[in-house]
Amino acid sequence: MKKPQQHIVYSHRHKVVLVGLALVAGLLLFRALDLHIFSKDFLQEEGAARHLRTVTLSAHRGVISDRHGEPLAISTPVDSVWVNPTEFTTAQKRWADVAAVLGMPKASLQQMVSSRKDREFVYLRRRVTPDIADKIRVLDVPGVYLQREYRRYYPAGEVAGHILGFTNIDDKGQEGLELAYDDWLSGKNGSKRVIKDRLGHIVEDVERLSSAEPGKGLTLSIDRRIQYLAYRELKAAVQAHGARSGAAVVLDVRTAEVLAMVNQPTFNPNNRTGLNGKFYRNRAVTDVFEPGSTIKPFTIAAALKSGRYQANSSVDTSPGFYSLGEHTVKDVRNYGRIDLPTVIQKSSNVGASRIALSLPAGEFWETFALLGFGAPTGSGFPGESHGSLRDYGSWSSFEQATMSFGYGLSVTPLQLAHAYTVLAHDGRLRPVSFNRINRQQADEQAGDPVFDEYTLKAVRSMMEGVVSVEGTGKRARIAGYRVAGKTGTVKKLAATGYTEDSYIAVFAGMVPASAPRLVMVVMVDEPTRGEYYGGRVAAPVFSRVMSGALRLLDIPPDDIHNLVDADAKRGPA
Repeated sequence: MKKPQQHIVYSHRHKVVLVGLALVAGLLLFRALDLHIFSKDFLQEEGAARHLRTVTLSAHRGVISDRHGEPLAISTPVDSVWVNPTEFTTAQKRWADVAAVLGMPKASLQQMVSSRKDREFVYLRRRVTPDIADKIRVLDVPGVYLQREYRRYYPAGEVAGHILGFTNIDDKGQEGLELAYDDWLSGKNGSKRVIKDRLGHIVEDVERLSSAEPGKGLTLSIDRRIQYLAYRELKAAVQAHGARSGAAVVLDVRTAEVLAMVNQPTFNPNNRTGLNGKFYRNRAVTDVFEPGSTIKPFTIAAALKSGRYQANSSVDTSPGFYSLGEHTVKDVRNYGRIDLPTVIQKSSNVGASRIALSLPAGEFWETFALLGFGAPTGSGFPGESHGSLRDYGSWSSFEQATMSFGYGLSVTPLQLAHAYTVLAHDGRLRPVSFNRINRQQADEQAGDPVFDEYTLKAVRSMMEGVVSVEGTGKRARIAGYRVAGKTGTVKKLAATGYTEDSYIAVFAGMVPASAPRLVMVVMVDEPTRGEYYGGRVAAPVFSRVMSGALRLLDIPPDDIHNLVDADAKRGPA
């Protein structure tokens, strides 16, 4: 009787087990249906959130090239090292390896990561060398990644540093033309969606969201060859004369394009470690000085323009000085009665003063204003100084007199060269350009003539006398070419007045004088070794740079007799 009861118990247990198994199978089936059908979209989104990432496609900055297409600034691809702190902390035993490759103390690395634990992205080192990037890649440390970026490189180094300026670590322009044309040069980054594995490695490109758009290229007016000549000769002069600084500018007189612009001291934009910000300043554009006697050709031009003087007119400079109230204007000696060409050749302050004071102040001021003094040159260079040209309503007789020989107004080297293009070409002032332009573009932007053809030819002829054997600028001569120019030796202004032992040596000139193509201004600040006159310090720089530039531009000689005489003096090779 007991056996049937036991059978019933076993049968009951069997049913319970079967029901339990059925329930488990049902739950598993339901879970499978839930995962694959009902929760499919949610789970895919969660999976994507963990493994699908959007990454940036870096765009490179536009190339800056000289007028002949030679690169002056280019962007090269490099890698930057970054970490995900959360992932990186799981590999603390390998932190020393990463620090060693990056050349940094382990403690510094630890502090960088620990202080930014709440972030997912922390740079360890920006723009590393390819060798370091390869070593990081081989280490394959969890949480350590490489990101492609671009680094700006300047092939000309310090030769063109002040013109180009530089970019910061994020490739944004900070100085010079890199800053002026930052929007034009900057690229637009793209993006793509990728799948990463648990170690953060990209295992699949899913889709491109937007393409990277590289920055636009910029073609400058600069001629790299002339730029190098100007850099070399200015540097040599500043060093030879123990000068404080120097600047030089070369312009194409037909278009007012900047063919060369250099400064001393300079800097290398490829390596700015330890440099002071004062080295970045483009003195040719930002620093002003009183131009001294290099203004006298404009004084003579204003006199001819007025109709009160002709090229052969004369002025009495006796007895070698000119008293104006409490002040006195002096010449180095008494030249007596001299004509206008001699006023320029001998650089007579008394002659220039008497001429200026014979002209109405407003008329005299207007001529200087039309030459661009006291106004920007139109170059668009960041930080350009306007210089100063005081309103004539406040002038005294002495101030009008000193204006005639370059005191009482201030200019930049670029402004002075800009004004000389008016004398060198057709009498019209064109905006200065750092971009390559053609003559038609330049002519369309030119103003009305400041001087007529008679005045231009007469003043250029007088300026040739400055560079003659008897003139103050004979060291600016170039074999085979006629040179027109003017020297300047300017006393520097201090808190207590003009000094007697600090000078600025200046030379401004044009070649070839028969039909000028190039204008150059050379300024050397405080030469301290031996000579300090513009004709002895600055004029030789002009001669050497222009001699090379004329050959490079294949400009034919306009003074064959001078070339033959020079060859005869040198004798057989």
